[in-house]
Amino acid sequence: MTGTGAGTAGRWLWPLLASVVFTHTALNIARPLISYRTIALGGDAVAVGLITAAYALLPLLIAVSVGRSTDRSRRIAWIVGVGGAILAVGCVALAATTGLVSLAVASTVVGVGHLLCMVAGQGLIARFSPAEHLDRDFGWFTAAASLGQLAGPLISGALLADSSGPALLTATSTALGVAGVTAVLGAASVIPLLRLRLAAHSAKGTTPVVPAREILTRRRMPSALLTSLALLTAVDILTAYLPLIAESRDISPMLVGVLLSLRAGSSLLSRLCLPWLLTRWSRKALIMASTGVAGLSLALVALPGGGPVTLGAVLVVGGFLLGLGQPLTMAEVATLAPQGARGAALALRIWGNRLGQVAVPAAAAGVAGAVGAPGALLFSAVVLFAAAAAAR
Repeated sequence: MTGTGAGTAGRWLWPLLASVVFTHTALNIARPLISYRTIALGGDAVAVGLITAAYALLPLLIAVSVGRSTDRSRRIAWIVGVGGAILAVGCVALAATTGLVSLAVASTVVGVGHLLCMVAGQGLIARFSPAEHLDRDFGWFTAAASLGQLAGPLISGALLADSSGPALLTATSTALGVAGVTAVLGAASVIPLLRLRLAAHSAKGTTPVVPAREILTRRRMPSALLTSLALLTAVDILTAYLPLIAESRDISPMLVGVLLSLRAGSSLLSRLCLPWLLTRWSRKALIMASTGVAGLSLALVALPGGGPVTLGAVLVVGGFLLGLGQPLTMAEVATLAPQGARGAALALRIWGNRLGQVAVPAAAAGVAGAVGAPGALLFSAVVLFAAAAAAR
C-alpha cells in the first residue's frame, strides 16, 4: 500500500483513528487511576504531582529521536503498534505496583507507549494528508483521542464505583487490567496499515537532517509549542487533581468519571466542529480563545464550593475550548516545518509537551503542597493565560 494523499485516505485513516480511540481509552482509564492508586498507597497531593510528572520523564528524552525516525522510515505504522503494546505493559505494571516508586516507574512506561502512538500517528497524517486537509485530519485524529478521553473515565469510574480504603487498591488493579486489554486492541487496529509506505525516493538516508534549532526558530513556532504545552498540561493537571478536589467536596469517584467525560465529550464536539469554525475565524483567533477561556475555566473549577452541577457546566465550556488548541497547533507545526522535517517538528511539539508535563505538574505539586489541590489548577490557569498572550 503506497501513496501520499487523499487517494489512499479511505484505506489508512480509519484504522489509525480506531487505534487512537482504543489507546486513548486505555490511557484515560489508567491516568485517573494513578491518582487513586497513589492515594490508596498513602500518597498525598505532592506525590500525585510528582508521579504525574514521572509519566513524561523518559518520553521527554526520546521524543525527538522517535520523530526523526519517522521522517527517515518508509513504514511507520508499526511504531503505533509497538506503542500500544508498551502502553498495555505499563497498565499491567501499574496494576501490580505496591509502592509509590514502582508506581512512578510504571507511569513512565505508560508515557513511553503513548509517546510512540502519538508521534507515529501524527507522522502518518503529516505524511499522507494533503495540505488542504491537515486541519481536518488532525481534527479527526484529536476527536478520536477525545472519544477515548470520554470513554476512559466513564469506564474507570464505573469500575471503581464508591470504593475506598483497602478496597480502592483492589478496584484500581482490576480497572488497570481492563486498560491493558484495551491498549492491546489499539495495537491490533494498525495491522492493516503495516504495508503503508512512502515511495522509494523517500527511503531512509535520502532526507537531510534539519537541526532542531532551525525548526524552533521558524516564525510562530515557539508560540505554537507553548500553546500546545499549556493546553496539554492543563488536561493532565485537571485529570490528576480533580479527584482530590472532588474528594474534599464529598463527590464520589463515579461522579468524577462523569465530570471528566463531560470535559472530553465537549472537546470531541469542538474538534468535529473545527472545519466549520475555521470558515468563520482564523486559526490564530481560535488558538487564543482556546487558551484564554480554558484558563478561566480551570480557575473557576478551583474556586471553593462548586458542586457537581456547577463543575459540570464549567467543564463543558472549558472542554470545548480546550479541544480546539491541540489539532490547530498540530496543523500549525506541520505547516511551519521545513521540507522533510515534519516528523521531527511534530516530535519537538511532543517534546515540548512532555517538558511541560514534567515541569508544570512538578511546580503545581509545590503549589498544591502549600495551598492545597485547587492551587495546582490556578497555577495551570496562569500558564494558559501566558500562552494566550504569547499567541498574539
